[in-house]
Formats: sequence, structure tokens, C-alpha cells
Amino acid sequence: MEQRLSLVTLGVRDLAASRAFYRRLGWMESPPSNENVAFFQSGGLVFALWTRDALMEDAGVDAPGRGFANISLAQNVRSKEAVDATIDEARKAGAIILKPGAEAFWGGYTGYFADPDGFTWEVAWNPGFEILPDGGIRLPG
Repeated sequence: MEQRLSLVTLGVRDLAASRAFYRRLGWMESPPSNENVAFFQSGGLVFALWTRDALMEDAGVDAPGRGFANISLAQNVRSKEAVDATIDEARKAGAIILKPGAEAFWGGYTGYFADPDGFTWEVAWNPGFEILPDGGIRLPG
């Protein structure tokens, strides 16, 4: 298996509400979005929203997970100030702020918010990660 991630799909309760939330964040949908699924180009990765029922059916499972899903989505930004600005933008779009921006034990600055379905997003500035012009990250080494 190649070492890469191509797509992240969230199984959401209400596709219209989630689609509206991400649009309020300024995200623009890409083809082949339609009434059943929303696709967003995110650098070299695709981020998608699909209903939980459709995703469960497609995966062949009969029940969603419970509580914290042991996953966090993340967006790295170019400065500490950008962490605070992004967290504030998410709040204005309807996010629940889980942790305001703060100094991190590993030397960066980070905060967390939850989208309408409770999916956790970290917004982080990491002085050791180079952010490329397209928003991708180049790890050191």
C-alpha cells in the first residue's frame, strides 16, 4: 500500500446543515458534489460529507460509533495569530469551541473546535512544519 491519504469522508446526521456550516467557513464545493454528497478540494486531499446512513451502508456496517470517534481532523496555519483567527471564524460559523488557542507543550500553538456533528478539528501552528503554497505540509527531514 502506498503511504498516502486521498480522501476523508465524514458521515453526518444532516447533510444540508453540515454543508452550510463548511460553506460558512468559506469552503467551496467541487464537482462532482450533488444533493447526496459534498466534495471539497483541500490541497492534495479531498474532504467529503455524506450522510451517516449512506456511509454505513457503503461500508457494510449496521451502527455508528458512540462518543468520541478517536480521530481529530486538523488544519495547520502559518502563525499563532492565524490559529486564533481560524478558531474565531469557526465560532462565527456555528462551531462549538472546545479549547481556545493556547501554547502547546510541544512548542506550538493550538486550539480545537467541533463541527455540527461533533467532529473535532484542531487548528495548529507548528514551528517545525513547513506549509507549502497549496496549504500542504512538508515534514522535516
